[in-house]
Amino acid sequence: MPSEQLHSGTLYVVATPLGNLEDITLRAVKTLQQCDAIACEDTRRASILLKNLEISGKKLISYHNYNEPRAIGQIIALLEEGTDVALTTDAGTPVISDPGYAMLQALHQRGFKVIPIPGPSAVTAALSVCPLPVNNFFFAGFLPHKKGRKTRLEQLAGLHVSIVLYESPFRIMKLLDEIEKVMADARIFIGREMTKIHEEYITGTIEEIRLHLTEAKRRGEFVVIVHPADNKSNKSEEHHADHY
Repeated sequence: MPSEQLHSGTLYVVATPLGNLEDITLRAVKTLQQCDAIACEDTRRASILLKNLEISGKKLISYHNYNEPRAIGQIIALLEEGTDVALTTDAGTPVISDPGYAMLQALHQRGFKVIPIPGPSAVTAALSVCPLPVNNFFFAGFLPHKKGRKTRLEQLAGLHVSIVLYESPFRIMKLLDEIEKVMADARIFIGREMTKIHEEYITGTIEEIRLHLTEAKRRGEFVVIVHPADNKSNKSEEHHADHY
């Protein structure tokens, strides 16, 4: 393994709010204040957060799936100059189903220091209020958008633990149909618009969730927790949809 580079900058992986701008740690604020450059998915969204925190004068670097090679080169150049860089995502913890993996690989290979600044995460936020058994769970993130979705769900069903998925409002109904074909009797928990004004958490059978998600309810990103029916701990669950 390469030795840590002397006098180089540090990359800080900073978790930022899911929606409510007050959900940010004191350490994250201090880190954003101290770093001279911030790598972010969308510079406009990052600017809104920084303005709310009264932080200005930072170099913003656009970093997303479509410009990774160029952005990684920019970040490495800054780190080599001794500049500390913060990595943020549009919402939550970077790298978790968000851009960042390729950059972390490149930095670790070159011996740069990478430090996590923990905080908001859609995964842990949903799990913390889920009434289904989550003492054991598997985080699968987004399913493939096109080919391989059914195969992936079949693999996940074989794990016999609660499964955590991410889904967009455009594919949430399709996902429910696909889950029904593989795990027809599964119990489902859905968190949508988490930490925002219209946040909602729903628990029920696939059909109950489907009926609840009218077109007006299909907004925002979804966290979907699927609990297979063949798990013994599911037998005591109530069989009606609850939402709050």
